[in-house]
Amino acid sequence: MKIAVACNSDFTQTTGHAGRAKRWLMFDTDVSSSPEQIQLSSDEVFHYFEGDSEHPLRYAQAIIAQSAGEGFLNKMKKRGVDAVMTAETDPIKAVEDYLVQQLSPPKPRPVGELLCKVVDLFSKHK
Repeated sequence: MKIAVACNSDFTQTTGHAGRAKRWLMFDTDVSSSPEQIQLSSDEVFHYFEGDSEHPLRYAQAIIAQSAGEGFLNKMKKRGVDAVMTAETDPIKAVEDYLVQQLSPPKPRPVGELLCKVVDLFSKHK
């Protein structure tokens, strides 16, 4: 199984916002190797990505981030990708917890959620 985790600039911590994340770690749970570091270009960031061309994260079956908007979650669901949010900051632990279905829930972000919902209302990515 391939699991993509949104990361900070040095790939050491899980971060949010999934739709705008440029850095990802791609874990392959079927192979015991280090995760692949993936740096998306501005056009490849999910919030701006369009079309059916091949995306660097196209093989991910699950996506983990600290936050994501409703539009992003719906888009991933349509593609058959399990997009989940967590408060876990360690990417390796996030993947381990996901695999045993014990991923910690995301921290509440009432203002951030409200802003995401407003942006999603006007977004072409629904």
